[in-house]
Amino acid sequence: MITRDRRSDVRGMQAESQAWNTRLIGHHDLGGHGDGMQVLKVGSLLYVSHLGRSPMALSILDVGDPEAPRLLRQLPHEPNTHRHKVQIAGGLLIQNCEKPDDPPAGEDPPPVTGVAVFDLSDPTDPRRVGFHAVEGRGVHRMWYSEPPYAHVAATIPGVPVRGYQIVDLSEPAAPRMAGGWWVPGTRPGDAAPWPVFESYIDRGVHGVVPHGNRAYVSAQDDGIAILDIGDVSAPRLLGRVNWHPPFGGFAHTALPLPGRSLVLGVCESLADDAAIDGDKRIWVIDAREERQPVIVSSFPRPRPPKGSPWADYADRPGRFGPHNVHENRPGGFRSETLIFSTWFNAGLRVTDLGDPDRPVEVGYFVPPPPPGRDAPQSNDLYVDTDGLIYMTDRYGGGLHVIEYRPG
Repeated sequence: MITRDRRSDVRGMQAESQAWNTRLIGHHDLGGHGDGMQVLKVGSLLYVSHLGRSPMALSILDVGDPEAPRLLRQLPHEPNTHRHKVQIAGGLLIQNCEKPDDPPAGEDPPPVTGVAVFDLSDPTDPRRVGFHAVEGRGVHRMWYSEPPYAHVAATIPGVPVRGYQIVDLSEPAAPRMAGGWWVPGTRPGDAAPWPVFESYIDRGVHGVVPHGNRAYVSAQDDGIAILDIGDVSAPRLLGRVNWHPPFGGFAHTALPLPGRSLVLGVCESLADDAAIDGDKRIWVIDAREERQPVIVSSFPRPRPPKGSPWADYADRPGRFGPHNVHENRPGGFRSETLIFSTWFNAGLRVTDLGDPDRPVEVGYFVPPPPPGRDAPQSNDLYVDTDGLIYMTDRYGGGLHVIEYRPG
């Protein structure tokens, strides 16, 4: 039974929020470690990874009553290391291990870099059973939903920036790289490098979303690529598309909508100053011809509601722009027309993609700033089959549980 005080807190937060067709039903401060990052729900348990500004790597909550999440366990990260992603499949839980840049980490002690593998026989008590070591900064985004292969943004021997590793977890105690790919031109001596513009700052793979024998790769300033992974030992490029320049770069996520032959290209906002960051968008890409994907539209730019103190969210403190979308993971809410996305200080946005040429915003939820902050930084999200949205804040806002209620 939820306490009256907890209900009062949630009602107060809702009153301080900007909301349209949405309602806050629950909140948790993650035990005072509110730097939430990737979030994943399995059954009644919610697994929340942490950015790394706090000592924690993972929080496990019971959300059987989503109005009253209960914190069950927290796992710390290693020094100078963050584990800000979490994936679960086949009785295993994996977390990335990476040298963080928010805030920047030193070298003493050396950061731990790779993939940490945990046995999840007890879903509330992950037990570490293996580790896949990776050189350089380590591992960033990962996708693991169909054992034995995890799809990992990580450096590859001989390539100085992040590439794409397919990691075989069939022996959890001894993971191994089964195949790899990198952006052409990021390995010295590549025969056919992709062209580079003077505005490029971040090259390499940011993340991978597989679907069947395809992999959809977000390649930061190099846009997105579609690969054939029918042979996991030799991923093969089919096509790519890029919008940077003239638009802002840093492709964060390439999300396939396979039933419609569409791909969403999500650009992450990186700077507090939008003039420096460039025009970051969520692009709608027609991939009927995989060898030549074509941009057909972009999501509408979030606008503050009437009466807001800001004429534009770019005028509000903190980052403004896209970060990620709900990724239609197996076991969760799946739709190719209703898209949920996070936009940092513009919170959660809900978009109707029924007409891919004209995406329409149909809801939003912008929480109040966390204590000591000037604005929220809504970070990542997971939407459950019942439509409830679990959304994290990057800098202390913890976990928000939101209901979408279309008018």
